[in-house]
Amino acid sequence: MKTVQISLNSIDKVKSFVNDITKFDYDFDLVSGRYVIDAKSIMGIFSLDLSKPIDLNIHADTAVIDTILEALKAYICE
Repeated sequence: MKTVQISLNSIDKVKSFVNDITKFDYDFDLVSGRYVIDAKSIMGIFSLDLSKPIDLNIHADTAVIDTILEALKAYICE
């Protein structure tokens, strides 16, 4: 598992994030405080506080982590 911080500070960003992440057949969780939601759930994402960065847990093989991170680089906080 790999964890990165992402920023989803607009409705358009949330929509494109969900479209990008559903292309992968792995599990992704968003963690904000004590809440953990499925990152592929657009309704779940809108239930979080999107004004600050959110932790994204990627449950995938280490071989494909780099591919996933490359596809999600527009959302990752440096």
